[in-house]
Amino acid sequence: MKNSILLIAGAVITLLFLVLNTKIFEALYFERQFSNEMYNQNLYFVVALVTVLVAWGLAAVFYYVINSVSFSRWYHWLIVLGVAAVAAPVISFVICNNAFTAEGYDFTGQLGSFCVIDLAVEAVLFTVASFAMRWWSTNCRHTPIPE
Repeated sequence: MKNSILLIAGAVITLLFLVLNTKIFEALYFERQFSNEMYNQNLYFVVALVTVLVAWGLAAVFYYVINSVSFSRWYHWLIVLGVAAVAAPVISFVICNNAFTAEGYDFTGQLGSFCVIDLAVEAVLFTVASFAMRWWSTNCRHTPIPE
């Protein structure tokens, strides 16, 4: 029962993030012209989608694909968190920078600052995804914090 509640809570938090992505990102980083272009080109949703897919995808890879006793310590989980926290902002940077370049804008500095915020959001979502799905893993269910 507890496991199902955590899965549902993780899904609800993730869905709320997807629905409120613009408000969340603009609350964390707002620069008028940059934010207007992110909003106009619907890039906030794209970044949010990338963030969610990387967080849940890499958590699933850790708990169900790797799922190894020899790779089930907290520092192994931290390595995967680090990969997720770097991968999502890099992917988002490339997508947004390509969209801005196609429109003739140069928001490289602002986009770099925004990606630092996305890195923090990715870390939080990866942690949420981990606690939501770790209970069904055979070897890694006690990672990062034992029950």
